[in-house]
Order: sequence, then C-alpha cells, then structure tokens
Amino acid sequence: MSNKWILGARPKTLPAAIVPVSLGSAASFEEGFSPFPAILCLIVALALQIGVNYANDYSDGIRGNDGFARTGPTRLVGGGLAPASHVLKAALLMFVIAALSGLYLSLITTLWLIPVGFICILGAWFYTGGSKPYGYRGLGEIAVFIFFGIIATNGSFFVQSERLAIEPFLLSCVTGLLSCALLTVNNLRDYENDKKVEKRTLSVLMGERASRNLFGVIVVLSLLLSLLICLWHIWVLLVSLAVPLLYRSVKIVYEANDVTGWNNALRLVGALQISFGVLLTVGLLIPS
Repeated sequence: MSNKWILGARPKTLPAAIVPVSLGSAASFEEGFSPFPAILCLIVALALQIGVNYANDYSDGIRGNDGFARTGPTRLVGGGLAPASHVLKAALLMFVIAALSGLYLSLITTLWLIPVGFICILGAWFYTGGSKPYGYRGLGEIAVFIFFGIIATNGSFFVQSERLAIEPFLLSCVTGLLSCALLTVNNLRDYENDKKVEKRTLSVLMGERASRNLFGVIVVLSLLLSLLICLWHIWVLLVSLAVPLLYRSVKIVYEANDVTGWNNALRLVGALQISFGVLLTVGLLIPS
C-alpha cells in the first residue's frame, strides 16, 4: 500500500476503533476470555473505521468540500491524490472485510450480530454519503458515540460473555465520549471551511465558543464515568494518571486559533484517548 492510501486511512483515527474493543474485551477477562472473538471484533472495528474514512474522503471529495484550501490534511479525492472511483473501491473493500469478519463472528456467537453489523455499515456510508448525509446535519457526534462507543464496547464484551452488564456499558460511554471529543476538535479545526461549503457539523450549528465548552464537558464526563467503574475494579483508579494530559487537552482546545494550534490539539486529544484506553485496560486486568 502506497503512502497516499495510508494517509487516506487516517491512522490517527484508529484508536477510536481499538480502544472500545480493548476495553470491552478486558471487562470480560474474568469470565473466560477467548482471543479469537476479540481479534474478529478488532478486525471489524478497524475495517469499519478505515472504510468510513475512505467513504468520507470520497463523498466530501466529489462534492468539492475537501479542496486544496482546507485547513486539515490533504484528502485523496479533494487533493487530487487518487481518482474518486479508486477511493470508493477502497471504501467498499473495507466494508466487505468488516461484513465477512462480522458474519463469521455472528456464526460462532449469535446471529443477532448480523443486523447490528448491517446498521453499522449503513451508518458508516451515510455519514457523508447519499443525498442527505446525517454528518452534515450535526449528528456526527451522536453517531460516533453509538457506533464507536455503545456498540463496539458492549459488542466486544458480549461476544465473550454472551450477556450485557452495567460495567461495560459505562466503559462504552467513556469510549464514545472520547471519540466525540476527537471529532469535536476535528470539526473545530475545519470550522471555517465547513461553514463555507455549508457542511453543518455540530460545531458549525453551535458556534466555536459553545463547541469548545462542549469539549470540556465531554472529557471531564469521560473521566468521572471512568472513576465510577472503580466500584467494580479499584485499579481503574490508574486512569487518574491521565488527568494532567486531560488538563492540557482542555487548555489547548480553548486556546487554539490557527491550523498549527488545532493540529496540536488533535495530537494531544488522540494521546488522551490512547492513555485512557491503556490505563483503563490495565486497571481492568489487574485482579481486584
């Protein structure tokens, strides 16, 4: 795979797929963890994440929303790095990989995963695809919370234990919120360009100041929910080690006002998401 396709896959967004699978699997560790279902969950999550990235690149590119004037990284279609048809094929390939992996996972666990997987693929495509993409109507954060929080984390727990529980549900809220935080910063970075092309993200609808405040609420709430899980696993207190990074993330998001500042904010929030994932996973795996 050439560098342009790695660029188009947006590697910095992949923790949004890895963290929920890691936490959902770790929550089930004491109930008889099996690595194979976890690996399949990870393949599904990564394929969906990369697929939606390619699909967004394609859809935004053919609409002319990701041209050379955008403030973020150059996109495959909008930046002229690859033909739109090739990017579409790459997106469809990722969705096929996700579908086949999910189908096999459902056959060894429960067939109820098939409609869930189908909804996930539809959600990935219509985020920016179709005639009325919901990502252009301020619903991106809600979708991210559901797909890369609620479904990914609880699903990873369910395929191990074949049940649902409050602990993985709280974890799914944490992972969903952290993904929302990353998307909020991304939308704040692209605020001016999105307004210009009438891409009505939640940040465009709310305004910059309210979106910065929303970010602060999201990350603080993710920390509080993480600490609540201490009722089940005392070692989850390790997540408090990420408080200095959380403070720096909030500070830079409130202060960022140019491309460099927003890109630094994205890197910091990405590091915060990874830190939460690692610390919570370790805390869940240490016997209480």
